[in-house]
Amino acid sequence: MEGVKAITLTGHDAGALSLQDVPDPRPAADQLLVEVRAAGVERTDLTVDPVPGRDLAGVVVGRGEEVTGFVVGDEVYAHAEGAYAERVAVAECAAALKPAGLTFVEAAALPQAAVTALQALRAAGTGEGDVVLIHGAAGGPGHFAVQIARALGAERVLGTADPADHDFLKELGAEPIEQDEPVDVAVDMLGGEATAAALRQVRDPARAVSAVNPAIAAAGGRYVAPEPSAADLRWLADLADRGLLRVSLHRELPLAEAADAHRLLDAGRVRGKVVLTP
Repeated sequence: MEGVKAITLTGHDAGALSLQDVPDPRPAADQLLVEVRAAGVERTDLTVDPVPGRDLAGVVVGRGEEVTGFVVGDEVYAHAEGAYAERVAVAECAAALKPAGLTFVEAAALPQAAVTALQALRAAGTGEGDVVLIHGAAGGPGHFAVQIARALGAERVLGTADPADHDFLKELGAEPIEQDEPVDVAVDMLGGEATAAALRQVRDPARAVSAVNPAIAAAGGRYVAPEPSAADLRWLADLADRGLLRVSLHRELPLAEAADAHRLLDAGRVRGKVVLTP
């Protein structure tokens, strides 16, 4: 029987990850078969089993009979469970053509993190002239949120981060802050005290959004659980191709070192994204 290499998960921590042979996926009628060139890493990937991962970039090598928007050979990026593998079946409705100006590694960093940032900012009604604050602005979703806020018309973007990352925030177009300042939009990418700070700093609680803490809703804010969206991936690809969205890569590791990738995330101080390559 044909098979592929994939990371399998037998628990819910980095020590439960190992490289194994698994059956070769077969795409359903509405799916693409994608040869994975890179897979993005998020802490929440360890809630997906038996093969973790939700972000990928790669090349279409097969497709179901109902697929109409892609052909074999297309370079794509997508939301897809089981992304820590050499080949993955991907729903057509969760994929888009890879941004032409990005490498596969850079594109694989985008789906979860950048879509989370975009959907959170839209939920807060971010637009022209707003002053926007991003808590956790140097991390994966946070560093995308800084740039997307600018693209949506924000007049100023403020960000919280470790002092060692303040120059990085300035490069992205954000102003590092270490104390409260009234803002129009506050986006929490950290949870904990950052949720309370977002509510305290925003002028209207309805424009405080958390992508990590549902409890914000009880105080009048909004919780956004990101939804896979091909339309949002296309929007982000256009932004990247216009030179308005850069990807900061903290580390690129081989697929076999997925456990080390998650240990990096658990240790904190990750600037941007960690990506795996088969």
